[in-house]
Amino acid sequence: MSNQTLKTTAESADIHAAPPTPFQEFWQYFRRNRGALVGLIVIGVILFVAAFAQYIAPYDPITQDRTAFLKPPFWMEGADPRYWLGTDAVGRDIMSRLIHGAQLSVSIGVFVVIISMVAGITLGLVAGYFRGWIEVGVMRLMDIMLALPSLVLALAIVAILGPGLENAMLAIAIVQLPHYVRLTRASVVSELNKEYVIASQIAGAGHTRQMFINILPNCMAPLIVQGTLGVSSAILDAAALGFLGLGAQPPLPEWGTMLSEAREFVGSAWWVITFPGLCILTTVLAFNLMGDGLRDALDPKMKR
Repeated sequence: MSNQTLKTTAESADIHAAPPTPFQEFWQYFRRNRGALVGLIVIGVILFVAAFAQYIAPYDPITQDRTAFLKPPFWMEGADPRYWLGTDAVGRDIMSRLIHGAQLSVSIGVFVVIISMVAGITLGLVAGYFRGWIEVGVMRLMDIMLALPSLVLALAIVAILGPGLENAMLAIAIVQLPHYVRLTRASVVSELNKEYVIASQIAGAGHTRQMFINILPNCMAPLIVQGTLGVSSAILDAAALGFLGLGAQPPLPEWGTMLSEAREFVGSAWWVITFPGLCILTTVLAFNLMGDGLRDALDPKMKR
């Protein structure tokens, strides 16, 4: 068979090959980002540990062993072989508390993003679709919230509602709300003058169908990226509130609360404060890396 025949056959096969599905196209761009792949793998491990924390953790995270106060990790002198990462000041297994802390921190991040995203998308859709005084009122309120430092605003809300995990989650959700509102409103405004929206309007589609069926699906790509980055921000803010004593209260094994309890042992028992800090760092970094990969894969401007 001649080279010309082989070339013609290859070209014919390319023409008749099925086009890639949206997911295949997304994965093709996403996997080019090595950092995003690493972040996805780390998040998968964290989610697995969080889902099966009750079975993976060797001990109850709250149970105290009064014969093992501040035991170092297994590779250090004086370690207790029962506790691989050592114990804290009251004899609780640090490894078990870190595993259950992953479950708690991931739950905080997911619930905060769900609450803030649902409320933010609704307000942003209403403001961008109806415009006028509704848009002015909603966006000026969001501008006022953004003018305040996020942690200060969260502290003020928790101070009003009272310390506790539920109130901290609500405060963080309120703090993240303006980002989803502004992003949704901007996306809706850019979609309003497109042909499919005008055609649907001429066909008699109502406001609800226009907003939630026609416009919203075309605005979800940047919101998905923002939601992924919002999980890391929520975990970081929850850890900050827990460190200040306004988030999860002892003896809950939340990573920020563990840091707060270990402040006085920074010089004498480094492992008590180092391991929770590394867990926060790893989780937040993994979500940020995956968020960057999602942005590159979902944004048409980033595709070559």
